[in-house]
Amino acid sequence: MAFEDILYEVEAGVATVTLNRPDRLNAWRGVMEAELRQAMRLAADDAEVKVIVLTGAGRGFCAGADMDVLQGAVSAGGTGGEAPDAFDPASRPDFRLQYPYFPAVPKPILGAINGACAGLGMVMALYTDIRFASEATVFTTAFSRRGLIAEHGMSWLLPRIVGMANAADLLYSARRVDAAEALRIGLVNRVFPAATFRNEVMAYARMLASEVSPRSLAVMKRELWNSPFQSLSEAIVDANADMALSLKSEDFKEGVAHFLEKRPARFTGR
Repeated sequence: MAFEDILYEVEAGVATVTLNRPDRLNAWRGVMEAELRQAMRLAADDAEVKVIVLTGAGRGFCAGADMDVLQGAVSAGGTGGEAPDAFDPASRPDFRLQYPYFPAVPKPILGAINGACAGLGMVMALYTDIRFASEATVFTTAFSRRGLIAEHGMSWLLPRIVGMANAADLLYSARRVDAAEALRIGLVNRVFPAATFRNEVMAYARMLASEVSPRSLAVMKRELWNSPFQSLSEAIVDANADMALSLKSEDFKEGVAHFLEKRPARFTGR
């Protein structure tokens, strides 16, 4: 499939989706939004893909909404287009909306945040499962400096990642946060040197793709994203049901076998 605003490639079980408008720091527009969803569908439906990496071309990850788009919204009185169909109609209603659909993708999504990450770009980064940053990365929520608000669930998600006070600071001030501070407050999981950033992220992605059960990853991702909506007892009941099915799976048999036989795993996802 040919894309205009993204790049899509698959290698060694890893699908890499690259936001590809480097001359605009990968600023977000409708074409990019639609193509990113298409790429996530390709990766979700491809049995060869075990892990997805989302990154940006050039110096930026995503600098937020393209200013031409924002100017158009001003001219149109703030009206927007229709939201797309749910990525997975069987997922929680929370994950059937326009932007928070990454939790409905049944494979881990790693955010490889290589540079400027602002506004809507930061929203999408927060919906990835694990976030890695280049030491050159700078974050900003941006919204308060555009007369906007905490969009697309950020007011729900950001406090769960960095805590209420840090979330309020980042949202109210829209100040710039460098990679070192992002790591300190838990906004990202790891920071790598810019020169080795891609290699470090891909090494982690390939490890997930080759050494752990894709079935386990899919189930654990669902459990993690559903748990904020559950009581402890509800989470335990669901986990017990998931465990019963896991014990009957081919991946469980392989997980025991490769450990006892001291050989690399050959998981099938079944």
